[in-house]
Amino acid sequence: MSAHASPVTPNAEPAELRPVQLAWLAAAVFVVSAGYGALLPLLPTWLISIMPGTTATQVARHVGLLSGVYAAGVLAGALLWGVVSDRVGHGRILITGLVGYVASLMLLLVPGWVGLWGIYALRGATGFFVAAVVPVVSALVGEHTPEERRARRVAWLGAMSLLGFLFGPALTAMADWLGSWAGDVLPAPLAARAAIVLSALLGAVVMLALAMTLPASRAPIAAQHNPVTAAQGGTTALWWLNGAIMFVLAGFEVGIVLQAQQHTGLSSRQAAMMFAECSLVMLGINALLFFTSLLERISPRCLTGAGLILAAVGLAVLAGHRSDAWMYLGVSLTSAGTGLVLPVIAYLAAGTSPQKLGATMGRLAAAASFGQTLGSAAGGWLFGALAQRSFGWLTLPLIVMLGLVLTVRGGRSVISPGFDRDPTRAIARNQATE
Repeated sequence: MSAHASPVTPNAEPAELRPVQLAWLAAAVFVVSAGYGALLPLLPTWLISIMPGTTATQVARHVGLLSGVYAAGVLAGALLWGVVSDRVGHGRILITGLVGYVASLMLLLVPGWVGLWGIYALRGATGFFVAAVVPVVSALVGEHTPEERRARRVAWLGAMSLLGFLFGPALTAMADWLGSWAGDVLPAPLAARAAIVLSALLGAVVMLALAMTLPASRAPIAAQHNPVTAAQGGTTALWWLNGAIMFVLAGFEVGIVLQAQQHTGLSSRQAAMMFAECSLVMLGINALLFFTSLLERISPRCLTGAGLILAAVGLAVLAGHRSDAWMYLGVSLTSAGTGLVLPVIAYLAAGTSPQKLGATMGRLAAAASFGQTLGSAAGGWLFGALAQRSFGWLTLPLIVMLGLVLTVRGGRSVISPGFDRDPTRAIARNQATE
């Protein structure tokens, strides 16, 4: 190599992230998840306040469709941003995503000006720009992390997303509690605006911090033609599994929100607490997996099968519950099951080479968003027609995936033969063939 070569070349190893850089990147994932989690429990009463005379069934459909439009925006953006970021640099796309995220949130503060269709457009735009944050952060962290820590660190970003989702509903519950302690309840329109403003402010702070601290990306790498490998086939199978899990999670979330809106015995604060419970359980499962190194010790197929069974049992409990205690149990089991499968998916996907990590994570996010889009719309429609029995129907995708994983030879690639159980060995194999 020439002594006058550029310090950043396609073959040069990028500098490892400093702790402050890693913290702000994790914060970006945290704030966009918190923004979604803070607004979701408030959507039903907020829609009623801006659309007087709307029936409960119409509200249910709007909640499901708005969640679906948001996920559709993520789907469209993830397919674009991941590939583009690998070519022009992850940092530029990340800042673009945060700018668009903040702007689309602020416009929601004037629902009377943008109208109902404007709200739909803005939720789709927010999802589109969020897709330039979550998968691109994973790619940026993977690019600047040594091989032996790459898979674990990328997978831990999923835990930050769960923590952000926990933070949003917890703020809503705290605002309700403070309002009742003061002798009044915070009006839903005001609570929704407070959640929007806080989400936008957090996004703006993270955006400015990242603009000042982002590391330089490696130079763009020319596209190469490589034959389809077993690892790529395994990635495709992971996309299917990720989409199915997010379909179920989206329908589950919409169902919890609509339970609070349609049942007098369940308040919006209780619904927010159930979202907090969901995120805490999933976060605990993440901690168990990574602190105990279970992902290296137990077959991914066994972990996936156990997670699918737990989630299906939890949804069955929700479908037949007769008291709040059973409902909380169903939420815990569903959260534990899905929280067991999602880290396995992220851990295995992180085994791809850094040069392709942006596109891989983008496609994984697109598969998740496609599932979330269908799940949100189906969840709103099912709950409007079947009420709590809709949770039982959501077990069907889990049962199908469990059957593929455990019994069908081709289905076993859903969780891994295309990947080495140790992603660092998979990375080394990928680099040896390039």
